[in-house]
Amino acid sequence: MNDKKEVTKAARVLGPKDGVVMGGTGARSDRFMIDGKESGGGFALIEHTVPPHVLAGPLHRHAREDEYSFVLEGQLGALLGEEEVVAQAGDLVFKPRNQWHTFWNPGDVPTRILEIISPAGLEEFFRELGALEGKFDPATLPAFAARYGAEVDFERTFSIVERHRLKF
Repeated sequence: MNDKKEVTKAARVLGPKDGVVMGGTGARSDRFMIDGKESGGGFALIEHTVPPHVLAGPLHRHAREDEYSFVLEGQLGALLGEEEVVAQAGDLVFKPRNQWHTFWNPGDVPTRILEIISPAGLEEFFRELGALEGKFDPATLPAFAARYGAEVDFERTFSIVERHRLKF
């Protein structure tokens, strides 16, 4: 019996318009490029586009996945634990599992990042959230996030929004 997850075997090229684009959290758009089904659960790859001066999601942490954000265009502000950083195009931001983090666009032009999630799984959280097209009830988000081994902290989120004058 083979216990390995099924992996897509066909080589392919994804063009700049390929993949599935969804509204993300309402604050950003997400382009799903490779998901866990295609990678055998090893990783997922999502392109996030964040408008200027927008927080991409609430302060959160997840227990199962690490995230790597490679900045393609613009700037990426991030809170990683207690440290705030600003990454430029070409920079990679590492967000390890179990660390509180969030990210935003501190600049005046859209920010595009490639997000690698390893192992895969959390992309399904983003996919479900995107399907709601920004019409989710924030009161239900903690229970929704818990299904994916994640927690959110709205109290600290609002201080970040205020401090950086972000939209959320």
